[in-house]
Amino acid sequence: MKGLKLRKIERLNSAVTFIGFGALEIGRAWGMGADTTVPDEAEACKVLNFALDSNINLIDTASAYHLSEERIGKFLKHRRKEYILASKCGEHNSSAGTFYDFSYGAVKKSIDTSLKLLKTDVIDIMQIHFGPDPKDVLDKGETIGAMKDAVKEGKVRFLGASIDGALAERCIKSGDFDVMQMGYNMFYRDNESNIQLASERGIGVFIRSGLGNGLFTQRVVGSMDALNGRDRMRINKILEIIGNDPKKLTALALRFLYDNEGVSSVLLGTKRTGHIEENFRLLEMNFDLKLLSAVDNACIAE
Repeated sequence: MKGLKLRKIERLNSAVTFIGFGALEIGRAWGMGADTTVPDEAEACKVLNFALDSNINLIDTASAYHLSEERIGKFLKHRRKEYILASKCGEHNSSAGTFYDFSYGAVKKSIDTSLKLLKTDVIDIMQIHFGPDPKDVLDKGETIGAMKDAVKEGKVRFLGASIDGALAERCIKSGDFDVMQMGYNMFYRDNESNIQLASERGIGVFIRSGLGNGLFTQRVVGSMDALNGRDRMRINKILEIIGNDPKKLTALALRFLYDNEGVSSVLLGTKRTGHIEENFRLLEMNFDLKLLSAVDNACIAE
């Protein structure tokens, strides 16, 4: 099964399943369309365990995902050895929302809090959750300094950064990071060279927004008015090519990511077990090469 194909990350000396679980939606209101509510504890427990039962071996969360870390710790503590755990620091959770603080002390405290909430002795991958001025964060160096000290203390195993563009390239070339989390999908391809560079250097690549935050799912059909003009035109063109079947739209988006061998794992978030099953199934869908070419041309159309 393509979704469970293991892709090795040299810097980690381990492999991750192509489909990883993005744990944003189980803890924080998010998504396209009307259903952005946070699931209750029973549903969160069900989807987290279903992800592991499906043999997904990567779970990605963050301090800023509100209830996410706490729920992972509560419901998956007994299964900790079954998955690679990635979290993020820099954007912090609070009762009033989230806020940014990239100072050494704040990041060290955040990592300790994450360990406590996740009910684990070590977080496999800690990533910088950049905010409005990522260059300043990198220039000051306090955040990476705190993260490196957490590695020395045995609290974190590997380091990552969630960032795009020229600063992602800077992070890759710095040698400080073992994993890069970047935005990439059929419409947004700016990180293609960064994906290749990271792969060449043995750095893992986790993809966020691989389904365009709902753009490449059936939810887009009822949200066309919210799209910008170019995206609306491209989506309509692709739907026309594939016979107006939005499930094929998702299948094509997954196939696009799968065909890039530099991608280690695509982080797919959901609060429903059915979506996990469907993503596995859709990734197995076969397409004629002419159709793939026609869709690709529609994706890059001006």
